[in-house]
Amino acid sequence: MTRRVRQSGVTKSGVGESGVDQSAVGQAGVAQSVPPRPRLLEGEDLPAAPQQSRSRDKRARLLAAGLGLFGESGYEASSIDAIAMRAGVAIGSFYQHFRTKRQLLLVLMDQLLEGLEQLDLRPKGAATIRDGLRALLESAFTRDLAYAGAYRAWREAILLDPSLVPRQEQIENWTRARVAGVFTLLLRLPGARPDVNVPVLARLMDRFFWDLLGQAVSLPHAALAPILDSTTDLLYHALFLDT
Repeated sequence: MTRRVRQSGVTKSGVGESGVDQSAVGQAGVAQSVPPRPRLLEGEDLPAAPQQSRSRDKRARLLAAGLGLFGESGYEASSIDAIAMRAGVAIGSFYQHFRTKRQLLLVLMDQLLEGLEQLDLRPKGAATIRDGLRALLESAFTRDLAYAGAYRAWREAILLDPSLVPRQEQIENWTRARVAGVFTLLLRLPGARPDVNVPVLARLMDRFFWDLLGQAVSLPHAALAPILDSTTDLLYHALFLDT
């Protein structure tokens, strides 16, 4: 027998008030109409992946150094020399792993998208629907936050390098479709509004989340929780009837 936590919420097992198993629905629902994840490294002439642990460590340090500098100074102001210096490697080591600073940024952005792809967006069991929505937002944004510096640099690089614009369009189409898929699932829960324009709401919220990520490098950590709380309230009232 399914144990219910609250009449207004979602059961611990993931079965909503309507009797729909949200886990089962979610596996197919989130993926519906979502294009494949953009592969930002396709067509890039990257040096061969390192095989030795020492070389892999140097590559990881270069990525970490680039991520940190991009967050602090932006894309153009972060030189290859500065990245190598922060990583504690010779400048020649940089070119053993990346031919350009652009390639390093593409690797970081591809890692960000890979993490988003692995994020489980299915509705989870929670005491209330609002609690579940808040947990979902925090889980998604916490993972993104580690790459805030990369996204800050990416927004700048798009203005400097027109060849990146089509890739940005692919990213937006993909993330917007995933957001729309989550909203579609949530609208199957009891109390959902019957007339939500999902494509428009998904576009607005996807843009909001990317903009927030771009600003996150300069926001104090304490400021993020109230932003997520307010976003949860906004989304809840957009998707569900006031009771």
